Amino acid sequence: MTEILPRPQPIEQTTLTMWVDESIWGHRLYDEQTPWLCILEMLCITQSEAYNGQAFVENEYNRLQYSTYPRLYLRNILFNNPQIEAIASEGLDDPERWRMWIEAIASNVGGLSSHNFSYLKTRFASFKDFAEVVKFIQSNAIEGDSNKRWSSRFVFPYGPDCLYEDLRIKGSQITNDRRFFGRTGELLYLMLCRSGRGEAILSHLQRLGIIASEDSSDYKCSKWNKLVVALQPEHDRITTKSSGSPPYLPYVKLSEYERLADDWLKILGCNLPDYDALPHIVTITGLHLIIYILSRAKAVLKELEQPRFILEIVAPRKTIIRDLASDEYQKNNSLPQRAIEHYIRGTIELPEWQVCLESFNPFEDVRDLLQERFAWPAKDEEELDGVGYPEGLLDKLREKAVKRHKQHFAKCHGSWTREIGLSSSRGSRRTRYAPTDTLLRTLVFACVPHRMEFQDFLEKLYQNYGFVIGDKQAEDIISSGDADREDFAANAERLEHRLASIGLLKRLSDACAYVQNPFAVEVS
Repeated sequence: MTEILPRPQPIEQTTLTMWVDESIWGHRLYDEQTPWLCILEMLCITQSEAYNGQAFVENEYNRLQYSTYPRLYLRNILFNNPQIEAIASEGLDDPERWRMWIEAIASNVGGLSSHNFSYLKTRFASFKDFAEVVKFIQSNAIEGDSNKRWSSRFVFPYGPDCLYEDLRIKGSQITNDRRFFGRTGELLYLMLCRSGRGEAILSHLQRLGIIASEDSSDYKCSKWNKLVVALQPEHDRITTKSSGSPPYLPYVKLSEYERLADDWLKILGCNLPDYDALPHIVTITGLHLIIYILSRAKAVLKELEQPRFILEIVAPRKTIIRDLASDEYQKNNSLPQRAIEHYIRGTIELPEWQVCLESFNPFEDVRDLLQERFAWPAKDEEELDGVGYPEGLLDKLREKAVKRHKQHFAKCHGSWTREIGLSSSRGSRRTRYAPTDTLLRTLVFACVPHRMEFQDFLEKLYQNYGFVIGDKQAEDIISSGDADREDFAANAERLEHRLASIGLLKRLSDACAYVQNPFAVEVS
């Protein structure tokens, strides 16, 4: 039986108005935090803990505290600096360019009550060199084409000096913001801690130069990290602040944690150049977070089978697979809401509920029970307007919980499947599961040690992720009469052609096709 950890106490000290989604999935999964931003938040935590010699070590459950880096000089230079290109193109001598730029950024700087950018003049041979470095780092920013405010834009994680937190900045005032670092990265970090694979993952991240230990003296040697170091004064590099309240992940041990970490290790173990593994890590992490959401919902609903994804490999014309993939998408999209409604309704099956109904004051006793179980209702009496009986309280809670759930959590499935290339609405009014080439590459790197027979690959996708593509994985659908065997066989054939077109499959004969991982490391 899965061990569920007690929720943090007291909830009253937080801004939460109830504890429903959090009981099932943790605090918290947030749709506006894309898989890339989850990875960045997780790397910030890993770096902080690595400096303390305890990366991926959870000494006490749900007590994570760590240091974060504001890096305000770096962020102003990269993302709050619209004048730099214009000044670099001016026909002026170097001292005049520096003077104009320092005056310009000083008039626009945010988050720094006092500042001095003159240190940059000693670190670059010319202003144009400085401007070129800034342009290069900007061009590789994470989600660089987004319209996020400048304090919520992020450097590619070349090394430890590229890692910092999301902030809201107004003048010289800075505050933590949970919009784009919404704590999903904290949950991801705890999942990796509890996977039992943390030490191996840390070794790979240190090998890439992304994470440095406290006693590491050579992490600056990464040429890309050294460029970022050059933009920061020493005091800004080492300034830290403490994280907020600890995150909450309900489950001590889950197979989902282990499968996530195993896929990380398989991708990091590929012989991919430089930082090319990171985008694939982002994609596979997004997929596992989606599976975590759906599998936990199914556990609450007491549905024993794993989450299923019927994948349409896009055809020139509409097929029955498209309708099935759309139906499955909608079914999965509704699972989390069904789970919270079932979880709330389950209160009436508790012995405590019956005790409350038989008490002298059932309404007040039920209210106390809901407060204890769900941290609801809050002290605001307006929440209870029109409610005068115990069942009405439960209905009101369900209504409030569903409304709150729809604001962000309910959007995670749709947002993240789109981000990682698992879903699409192209050529249709309905969204369905239809993988992109990028996702297919990631799946090959995560599943194929060197090469694998195509039918075995389809079976592995089904066993690992619940992906239904070929006819062998769709036996129950075929036997129900919802599709013919030929429909799924043709779907698998289209995948075979797709993989061949991107260099990931080779057909040796009419009866033998192999999926191949070109970056696999041969094991002697």
